[in-house]
Amino acid sequence: MPKSKRDRPVTLSKTKKKGREHKETIVNGIREAVEKYSSVYVFSFENMRNIKFKEFRQQFRHNGRFFLGSNKVMQVALGRSASDEMHPGIFKVSKMLRGDAGLLVTDMPKEEVESLFNAYEDSDFSRTGSTAVETVELKEGPLEQFTHEMEPFLRKQGMPVRLNKGTVELLSDFVVCEEGKPLSPESSRILRLLGIKLATFKLNLVCRWSPSDFELYREGLDLSDVETS
Repeated sequence: MPKSKRDRPVTLSKTKKKGREHKETIVNGIREAVEKYSSVYVFSFENMRNIKFKEFRQQFRHNGRFFLGSNKVMQVALGRSASDEMHPGIFKVSKMLRGDAGLLVTDMPKEEVESLFNAYEDSDFSRTGSTAVETVELKEGPLEQFTHEMEPFLRKQGMPVRLNKGTVELLSDFVVCEEGKPLSPESSRILRLLGIKLATFKLNLVCRWSPSDFELYREGLDLSDVETS
């Protein structure tokens, strides 16, 4: 007699939350990297894309390590003040870990690191909820980039369309998104269909520390904020 599907065992265990042990692993990993490599960089990021970031960090796979996660945990690893810092002056790096930021610890020459970061930029489709960087508007008339099979789907996205002799036609001007406003799910789908990439994945160097110096890369940062504990 075939076994009933209802008799299949069900796992009731829950995924263990990341706790103290996980944080200690990150802290120890950062401290080991700082001891191994000569320079520590803080970088900020915009429109993070995991696959693209993985490709970028491959350039450092032989002589560096990246760390992303809780800024507070990374600050603890380096030292949050002059009284508990790992090395003289490295607490200044902690002060720069704000918002969307990460650490790079490497032996790569400074000029090469700067060149790689400055050259990297990649466009991608914007996600729902992100802020539109420009206004996209479609004008009334035929939308020949869409096949007739797309007409029902486009109507579901709120577009005033119809079929006219087998061609999708826009009955009136239609604003897909407005600059400065968050993207709706419908706007994100339409932009993807149109092939319009409004998001730019960018990595920006914030500061650099080595045993001999500390420097800021971004204009407008107040060095006095990091010179005191």
